[in-house]
Amino acid sequence: MAGAAALGFLIVLEVAARRYGLPGPMTNQAKEVISAPASGPLLYAGMALMMVVLTWRQRFIAVGAAIGIDVAFLLVRWAADAEVTDGHSFGNGALWVILGCAVIAVTRRTGQERVLLLKGAGLGLLLVAGRKTGDTWLLITSKTRPMVLDEYVATADHALGNPSWVVGRIVEATGPVGAHVLDWVYVQLAVAAVVVALYQLRNVAAQGRFPRHHLVRTFLVIGLLGPAIYMIFPVVGPVFTYGTGAFGTGGEPWAVANLWPDTPPPAGPPHPVPYDAITPRNCMPSLHTAWATAIFIHSRRAPRILRYAGTFWLIATLSATLGFGYHYGIDLVAGVVFTVTIEAALRSFDRGWDRTGIRLVAYGAVVFAAILISARWLPMQMAAHPWAFGPLLILAMASVVYGYARTTAGWDRDGTPVPPDLPGQLIVSPRPTARREHAASEYATSERD
Repeated sequence: MAGAAALGFLIVLEVAARRYGLPGPMTNQAKEVISAPASGPLLYAGMALMMVVLTWRQRFIAVGAAIGIDVAFLLVRWAADAEVTDGHSFGNGALWVILGCAVIAVTRRTGQERVLLLKGAGLGLLLVAGRKTGDTWLLITSKTRPMVLDEYVATADHALGNPSWVVGRIVEATGPVGAHVLDWVYVQLAVAAVVVALYQLRNVAAQGRFPRHHLVRTFLVIGLLGPAIYMIFPVVGPVFTYGTGAFGTGGEPWAVANLWPDTPPPAGPPHPVPYDAITPRNCMPSLHTAWATAIFIHSRRAPRILRYAGTFWLIATLSATLGFGYHYGIDLVAGVVFTVTIEAALRSFDRGWDRTGIRLVAYGAVVFAAILISARWLPMQMAAHPWAFGPLLILAMASVVYGYARTTAGWDRDGTPVPPDLPGQLIVSPRPTARREHAASEYATSERD
């Protein structure tokens, strides 16, 4: 059912992209079977996810095949003198291995072994398709939303002290080294997620099934829902509206003023402003912040080195989103609330909806909606009273985080751990006296799945 829904969504997005003369996610993915991939590391990350269902011997064969295919493609491109201008010179091999495993599952495997291998190949392809889907969504936002609401968000951001301008000057002071480190962290966010996901899925091959809840699922839900908010609240970011654009290119013909990061914009009456049909309207909420927050949450039960890495990735991502002028401060606040609410909804769905889960998700949704409504309809009041609205924004975000931490801790205390084949999951019975029977029923259901 989930696979059919994902396929249907991809088809709808493909048709929508074609209406604007753009290649859709399925077309872009199909091109990478032969052409230079747009993201080689992501394709290898998808293959790594797929390999959680393989034995160690099969993994070595898969990696060797992927590298061999990439070397062959590289030699052909070199012989043909084909330059790679908009992608990576590697990654085709990883995609071929994923597709090959799917073919093997259909033609050479049966029963549970076929299902598990298809799930692994589907998981790897979903990671890559999620990236392609996001890229298509962003192109659609630029074509369908000619007016942007940056002046509203920039005015509301006075309540937080214009953090993008502050962090932007700090990043400039660090020179090229700091900028390169943050840029690498920002670009390779999906690879960091795969590292945490691989830890969560490390026992899939031995146990013959996937856990119900893991980081990849949260990532995909964030990527599915986030761009829909962009359509409602189109914002391009301070470096584009108040600067020269990313890397000093673009932005200026459409910029309101060239102020970032030296001079915060005045808190005048905001109004929608026109922008080009190329720059994505992908600021509110900050999905990079949302994904980094998801990595942080899911790394809390990992070994110490992954916990440290999750913390570093969150801090570095927040610094990059602000320091490069890609986001306003309020975008980050909304991104944290957005992720925590999604994570609460997924966990509530897994354990069975009850009053605490419904209350937590509803509260997060209300806070998220209030942030958007305030930025759109109360920006002048927020700028005029920063000492009231600034702490209120932070407290609202902190209350959602605290509510999630307290509620899930309660679920963990009251729940019964699942069998070892479902790491990190907790099955919670609505009646404490029926925990053992409930856990046994869930385990039997997972056996059938």
